[in-house]
Amino acid sequence: MKIEALETLLVDKYLYVKIYTDTGLIGIGESGAWGFLESSEAAIHTFGEYLIGENPLLIEHHWQYMYRAFHFRGSAIMGAISAIDIALWDIAGQFYQVPIYALLGGKVRDKIRAYFHVSGDTKEKLIEGVKMAKRDGFTAVGHLTPFLDEDRSVPYFKTHVDKMTDAIDTVAMYREVAGKDVDLCIEIHRRLTPAEAVVLGKGIEEFYPYFIEDPILPENYDSMAFVASKIDIPIATGERLLSIHEFEMLLTRNAVQYVRPDVCMAGGISHTKKIASLAESRYVNVVPHNPLSPVSTAACVQLAACIPNFGLQELPHGENHSPKKDIVDSPLKVENGFILLPDSPGLGIKLKDGIEDLYPPNPRKIETRLGTDGSIVDQ
Repeated sequence: MKIEALETLLVDKYLYVKIYTDTGLIGIGESGAWGFLESSEAAIHTFGEYLIGENPLLIEHHWQYMYRAFHFRGSAIMGAISAIDIALWDIAGQFYQVPIYALLGGKVRDKIRAYFHVSGDTKEKLIEGVKMAKRDGFTAVGHLTPFLDEDRSVPYFKTHVDKMTDAIDTVAMYREVAGKDVDLCIEIHRRLTPAEAVVLGKGIEEFYPYFIEDPILPENYDSMAFVASKIDIPIATGERLLSIHEFEMLLTRNAVQYVRPDVCMAGGISHTKKIASLAESRYVNVVPHNPLSPVSTAACVQLAACIPNFGLQELPHGENHSPKKDIVDSPLKVENGFILLPDSPGLGIKLKDGIEDLYPPNPRKIETRLGTDGSIVDQ
């Protein structure tokens, strides 16, 4: 069996690769390069120059060849490698007529606990989202910010005391609505300094969040370790990291209690499985990052099925609404807050024909929030 061609599809805000073989098997994958999909698409085609004519089952060899072919990397390159890796695993599963997780040691669970995305630009909308998730049977909610999902065009300012007390009071409201039936995954989106993160973390400890996600910018691992050492809430981070080496630096500093690799960014299924093993050695659980499409969700589920230290699976907005519900055939099923594990070969899903025409590219625009003084605000 040999690879005959690679095709890329820009669909709405998503980038897919389809890898064709001379046997008729077709594998699909997704890049998580976010605002730089065109760059990632170009990287896929560059890697395709090597892959055409190769045996698609030599997945680890191809991963190493692509990763080590150039001296400089980044999200566009790693998104391309991730998409290709997922597609090659999809082909392998179809070739052996088993789900991908069966090739990775087999499943260790029958269904995947998910957390429901909650968002809103008012407290009322966020609280209603928690109620809705609870009614729908979810036992965890995430993407749940105490600072509201406000429009980035609105200048921001609050005094320290207002910012902290309002956020703490908001988390208290979430807990009152959720009770003990629903875990709260508090999303900060890197909005705080280390000092602010400690104040907020201590202020919401009594509400027992499942974790606090990205309380500060993630580049400085020592600063994240400082925050972790000062609060009694687990920290979740890692969605921007690209390699086992970066995750190792986080883990050795005890700076993270839930790692959040993105399967479509951190090297695909091959590499995130290694990240999960690194975390397992320190009794740290994995919460795969998943802000993308049903293809990303399907890849995350294959990983979650076969790693012993899985925690929760992020289930993003719109999986049951257009355009996402129109992208794939046979989307994964969710019952009572759990994603049911598919048993069909490969990823278990297929891209529908014509989706690139139905949903043309809709690239993310650059829009960074400013403070009332004109300075940059992380959100």
